[in-house]
Amino acid sequence: MNHPLDTDVLVAGSGPTGMLLAGDLATAGLRATVIERRPHGISNMTRAFGVHARTLEQLDARGLADELIATGTPITELKLFRRLSLDLTRLRSRFPYLLITPQYQVERLLERRALSTGVDFRYGTELRGLSQDTDHVTAEVTGPDGTPTTIRARYLVGADGVRSTVRTALGLPFPGESVIRSIVLADVRLAEKPEGMLTVNGVGDAFAFIAPFGDGWYRVMGWDRDREVPDSEPLDLDEVRAITRRALGTDFGMHDARWLSRFHSDERQAPAYRTGRVFLAGDAAHVHSPAGGQGMNTGLQDAANLSWKLAAVLRGEAPDPEALLDSYQSERHPVGASVLRSSGAIIRLAMARGPVRLALRALAAHLLNRVPAASAKAMGMISGIGISYGRDTRRVPDLKLREGRLYELLREGEFVLIAPEGTTPQLPASPTTPARVVRATWTDPARRTTLLVRPDGYTF
Repeated sequence: MNHPLDTDVLVAGSGPTGMLLAGDLATAGLRATVIERRPHGISNMTRAFGVHARTLEQLDARGLADELIATGTPITELKLFRRLSLDLTRLRSRFPYLLITPQYQVERLLERRALSTGVDFRYGTELRGLSQDTDHVTAEVTGPDGTPTTIRARYLVGADGVRSTVRTALGLPFPGESVIRSIVLADVRLAEKPEGMLTVNGVGDAFAFIAPFGDGWYRVMGWDRDREVPDSEPLDLDEVRAITRRALGTDFGMHDARWLSRFHSDERQAPAYRTGRVFLAGDAAHVHSPAGGQGMNTGLQDAANLSWKLAAVLRGEAPDPEALLDSYQSERHPVGASVLRSSGAIIRLAMARGPVRLALRALAAHLLNRVPAASAKAMGMISGIGISYGRDTRRVPDLKLREGRLYELLREGEFVLIAPEGTTPQLPASPTTPARVVRATWTDPARRTTLLVRPDGYTF
């Protein structure tokens, strides 16, 4: 190469997905640079507000879960359409609930971690184009003063949202459609407290959703079939009140809105998450309805899957680097497609009208309430606990080991090799050759198996 590289991995986008990825790479001893079009400063106005169990496990593996939990409100039961109830305490996780906390709290912790590990943040820096060859990627950017320059990296990750400049520069399509238009969103105070922690209902031509932040503020989301207007149309609290009354029978005396916004919801997915040395993650790769609260969670889990693979390749620990990097597509693309299906099903049930569709919604709720296997599968998908990457690559729960909890041991960002006490087994076959592993032993002396756990908490 004629010029030195500026960084190992360039990440476009400083949202939760980009910051978790960059922090992981820096923890692994690599140079990570994050560029962000916005000036520095995390807005406290955000659409994402729920952190599911699997995401909390990933944050636990980075030492952040307990601090985040202190900022929010755990919800142990999901009640949908006044008929369906999902008991999240049945999740086999250290975190058997949905944590209601605003996205900016997640971003705050991830930014702090990334900075502490040496990530180079460049705010006010906009990606204009990119090119790549067999050895590196060159990103064309403009800095805060508008001056054009280039950044050269071994790999580039586009975590720059639904309007991804990276995806556009690659020429990748983003097929799909708008599922629902003119969703209204407000953060308000309520004069009357809802009975449930999470309140959701649809009446065919309107639906509404209310969740508490835990500090006296509530997130309200609603939709009116008869008022589908552009996102730029002004929104006032009276409109939010009217939609909520139609869907829920009351507006709970909402007042003092600190944020009002109108947006639309698409279902789209890029066909490829990898193009040579460039990857897509988070909303740049997939976008879907807010139903189920899976958007930010899916992006964070994309980052956890990709980061250790990039680290293994860059540290020379992958016998077949291309196969390992390709596994990001084969593992995460089906998950993105599944999230599109599940969130789409929820939103379509919420929008159901007419006797036939309402009867089908009632039947679906009845089956999920009455058939434990069906409700367990639904909760596993929504929470992320049930996600696996094939028959042999499954999530490992937070095992109690002689050296401590598994997810505490994963905080070193390395593989964990669990073996019977008194043995020194060879590493099982895997797509990587770890430079080092964290060794652990079963607490049960009767366990004679050996288990190699990936840095993202899955086993081979």
